[in-house]
Amino acid sequence: MPTPYPKCSPTEMVGLLVLLNTHKGNEEIARLADDLDLEIDEILPAVDFAELLGFLRVSDGRAILTDAGAELLAGTIRDRKHLIREKLGLTTLYKAILRALEGAPDRRLTDEQLNQLISFTTAPADAFVQNIINWGRYAEMFRYDSDQHLLLPTRARTSRTTSAKRPPAGEIGESSTPSKGNASSGSVRTPTERLASVSPGLA
Repeated sequence: MPTPYPKCSPTEMVGLLVLLNTHKGNEEIARLADDLDLEIDEILPAVDFAELLGFLRVSDGRAILTDAGAELLAGTIRDRKHLIREKLGLTTLYKAILRALEGAPDRRLTDEQLNQLISFTTAPADAFVQNIINWGRYAEMFRYDSDQHLLLPTRARTSRTTSAKRPPAGEIGESSTPSKGNASSGSVRTPTERLASVSPGLA
């Protein structure tokens, strides 16, 4: 059976976990949505992704923070990336991507090859592929060259330069996502912005 990967960013997921933690780690999903002035279906992708990675569990309409979720919230940004990398690395899809990347003669995967790896999914292709790339990049599992459309191994940490390519739109760390209090009084914030405002400075 295909594993669903909801279209959700790390910022949104951690924002949800931060909010859940303010409710002592156990709250109705409907109440969490109400706190953000959102409909339930607008926060379900974040709930589903957090559950997929084991940071919360859902029971009778309630979200319950797990020990792994508490560990994530207690960690530094680097700790969080490491824990998310570990969790993603346990999934069949990311295992397959890393194995294919390591085994490729030139250690790179084209968009077509990546699509073939995830062709067993039922999610819309474009959004789904970008979501997979964004999570893998956030967790520093691989890099993506958006000009050449190539998935690449991560660089050694000491080799990072200021010339790194800008992440795709919507990826964690985009400065276009305002934090709570920065939005103008008359603006209407998206679900992404509302969840992100709960955990500013995540990236």
